[in-house]
Amino acid sequence: MSKTLPTVIELARELIRRESITPNDAGCQQLLRERLEPLGFTCRDMPFGEVSNLWARHGTAEPLFVFAGHTDVVPPGRVSDWRYPPFAAEVADGYLWGRGAADMKGGLAAMTCALEEFVRAVPDHAGSVALLVTSAEETSSPDGTKRVMQELVAGGETPTWSIVGEPSSIERVGDQARHGRRGSITFRLRLRGVQGHVAYPHGADNPIHRLVSILAELQRREWDTGDRDFPSSGFQVVAVNAGVGAENVIPPEASAVFNFRYGPAQSAETLQARVAEVVAAYSENCEIEVHDAGRPFITRKGRLLEATAEVVESHTGSQPVFSTSGGTSDGRFIAPAGVEVVELGPTNSTIHAVDERIGIDELPQLVAIYTAVIQRLLSANRDD
Repeated sequence: MSKTLPTVIELARELIRRESITPNDAGCQQLLRERLEPLGFTCRDMPFGEVSNLWARHGTAEPLFVFAGHTDVVPPGRVSDWRYPPFAAEVADGYLWGRGAADMKGGLAAMTCALEEFVRAVPDHAGSVALLVTSAEETSSPDGTKRVMQELVAGGETPTWSIVGEPSSIERVGDQARHGRRGSITFRLRLRGVQGHVAYPHGADNPIHRLVSILAELQRREWDTGDRDFPSSGFQVVAVNAGVGAENVIPPEASAVFNFRYGPAQSAETLQARVAEVVAAYSENCEIEVHDAGRPFITRKGRLLEATAEVVESHTGSQPVFSTSGGTSDGRFIAPAGVEVVELGPTNSTIHAVDERIGIDELPQLVAIYTAVIQRLLSANRDD
């Protein structure tokens, strides 16, 4: 790594020290811009609403390789519970400590340093390399990566490959990478009834009874059996609310929030239709709100998958396990444009937790892996 630039660990520490609690960027993107512009990157600030976005590109030709990440972090919680202050970015006991160390300022620093390494080594590289950064991944804002991708595609800048630097690894860097994610759809159901005294139920209509029946039937159903890459779709109730604060009153309404995580065997439209069918069998006096948070995506083959597997094996001694596990990521906004997407980053055992941290040896290793993947895909002498 160039001795004239801060190390990847120092860059990660600078990022962690900026208290970029979502959707506040707190100057992180400006820091990245100041590093990349002197190397010939064309940087565009793309703010939408309260969200800060950065698009930094080196080169104008295709194919286009993109690193994608986010500068925002979740709140630290009770600061007194932390071993070290959450935004102090302490290095101790072989770890870098702090909110965002793993999710995902460590990965963001590694991606930035890999771009620096590659452009310095191959300034006349084939194709283009770029960095897409948002400040609102943790809030799933439509003004983040989703909006940026819409603008890029409309402007003719559709990526060919993208590595999302989310913390995908489990015990060591590269032991797991994600080549897809399940979709996520949330329903907010409200049933209306008629309030009354519990001793005189004939004059009331208890919506809780109908709500319980609906949730029980949804939970009993087998939605699908999944496939070789995705588990069967999962249904979970995350909130139930009813009551007026008195133990002898039948409430006038009852509500629930439930979520499906699903693979390509389902669709958001099918799930909405089947939920509506179940609800209609028990209640007509209701309201349903739907939040379609993201569709499933997967990269089953392609040069990015091949390059990632080869490079990780050459650096660690074993190939990564490709998985679709976990929640959602901004990869769901990149893949629909026909982009090959892989999520590869540091270990994830402490993300969103008190005392979030990663091993300091993980970051230089990630820089080396990221740089080698770019080199496999783009080089000055490669014919594409």
